[in-house]
Amino acid sequence: MSMDQGARDITIPAGPARSSARQLGPLIGGALALICLAALFAYPRLERAYAIAIGDRDRATLDLAVQNLRGALDKAEVLPALLAERASIARLLRDPDNSGLLPFVNEQLRQTALSLDVSDVYVMDATGLTIAASSYRTDRSFVGRNFAYRPYFTEAIAGGIGRFHALGTTSGERGYFFAAPVIDGTEKTGVVAVKITLDDFEATWAEGATTVIVQDMANVIFLSDRQNWHFRTFGPMPEAALESIVTTRQYPVAALRNLPARRERLANSGYETVTFAMADGGSSYIMQTGLIAAAGWRVSILSPLAPAQLQAANTLTIALLVALFLLLIATAIWQRRIQLEDRLAAREDARARLEARVRERTAELDETNTLLREQIEERVRAEAQLRRTQAELVQAGKLAGLGQMSAALSHEFNQPLAAVKAYAENAATFLDRGREGEARENIRLISAMTDRMAAISKHLRNFARRPQDKTGPVLVHAVVDDALALMAPRLAAAKAVLTNTLPDHDLWVIGGRVRLQQVIVNLISNALDAMEGVARPVIALSLAVTDGRVKLMVRDIGPGLSDEALAQAFDPFFTTKPPGQGLGLGLSISYNIVRDFNGRLTAANHPEGGALFTVELDLSAAPDKIAAQ
Repeated sequence: MSMDQGARDITIPAGPARSSARQLGPLIGGALALICLAALFAYPRLERAYAIAIGDRDRATLDLAVQNLRGALDKAEVLPALLAERASIARLLRDPDNSGLLPFVNEQLRQTALSLDVSDVYVMDATGLTIAASSYRTDRSFVGRNFAYRPYFTEAIAGGIGRFHALGTTSGERGYFFAAPVIDGTEKTGVVAVKITLDDFEATWAEGATTVIVQDMANVIFLSDRQNWHFRTFGPMPEAALESIVTTRQYPVAALRNLPARRERLANSGYETVTFAMADGGSSYIMQTGLIAAAGWRVSILSPLAPAQLQAANTLTIALLVALFLLLIATAIWQRRIQLEDRLAAREDARARLEARVRERTAELDETNTLLREQIEERVRAEAQLRRTQAELVQAGKLAGLGQMSAALSHEFNQPLAAVKAYAENAATFLDRGREGEARENIRLISAMTDRMAAISKHLRNFARRPQDKTGPVLVHAVVDDALALMAPRLAAAKAVLTNTLPDHDLWVIGGRVRLQQVIVNLISNALDAMEGVARPVIALSLAVTDGRVKLMVRDIGPGLSDEALAQAFDPFFTTKPPGQGLGLGLSISYNIVRDFNGRLTAANHPEGGALFTVELDLSAAPDKIAAQ
């Protein structure tokens, strides 16, 4: 049984104190009921007061948004009339086919748009056809497009200042258009239009907690930091307004869907509460609106109502907590003595149970520690056995390699022995004839042949030697030379060409000389096996140094490795050779040897054909430099 269960099992007999506590219960319940009724009555009034405070706070944000929008429109409104006074534009309208003037005007308009930081500047003739535009370099150029259907063109060609906001039919961007006529003498020869985008305002609004929407006279939301509200209607749309939108292509008609919302006046204020009934949320807001008369826009700011609701709830919660706190103090004083007695009894029982639990856990920990020590010892023994097994597999692999090279080695020894015998017989003949110089030359050749067989024997003895486990600096060139010397008979028997592009300077790596030699022999032997059907086998041996690592690469020109072979190349007992020609342990052993050197052995297919095996090892300083340090 746990401490908690034991504590719950403690029973205290009822006495006078408990009886008095039960009499106090109905009084506390009545007081709580009155407090709750008062809270229900006060909550709506508190919420309204906090909502009005939020609206007052965000009034400055609304005023700033209105002023910024009005300032941007006022700044751009004067631009078309100023640009229409340029003589180059008037000349182009008189002679639109002037191939020398048109590029100049196009580039002039592009530079103007960049310097004035406006979206587009373009010139239309009297029919509404665009003949020059700042966007002439872009894929969505206005050149060649007719905008006679836009109200800003008709207003400007009539002699006034054209104003219009819409979704661009060419650029697909929302913008506000200003236009002014180009007057040549007394004739209106065309229109200059300037388009500005107001997306930066939306980006600024999106950084705040409020939502800003801009509606036109048709109740269409043209600007908002909520992208999914663009072109939605916030109120009824007159039929005449819809017809005008279709005629002027002001908005995409398919997007003109009503935003479902319930609007109510907020008492004693100039604000409204708006509740949206939408799939992406049914939040409530405090809404207030400002006007931009010249554009016919209503700018509204929607402040979330949730903070007001939260503040009202927090205020009531604090009041309730204060009342509850006072009640709890009275109850605590009344029941203090009984609780103290219960606590002392529970503490004594808990201490006894804790002591028993500590003894139990101590025994369990001792047993667990003993089991862990046994497991650690077993793990150490297993690792030692694994290393012994790996060493035996390396030795077996080397002996197997010697067996594969036996035929070639036999030829390599027999040829010098036959030559030695022939030279010895010739030397005896020359001595019988008194030709001592020629006999001495034959004896020198016999000595050279003996040195050659001794070198081969030395390489075989070193290769067959059981490797040591320790690692240290190893000279790459020496290891490669030993491996090539061992493989020379088999390379010659296979008529293989080995290209060696190792650098001239010495390179030292961290490893073991005999084990690294075994890896290189295995890779060259596998390359020869892979090119068994190739008429003239070629093996490329190269070396590279990158980021403190040495990469030794062995490449053949065989058929390469299949996806299955690449995935399982280093798995034990996996081989692509026919049965009886290999156990599939060579690459697995080589992989583990390289990993013991803190290196990596990888396999891949070369882009030009054949397989590529890469041995990657840590670069090391020469032993004399290490000793000096």
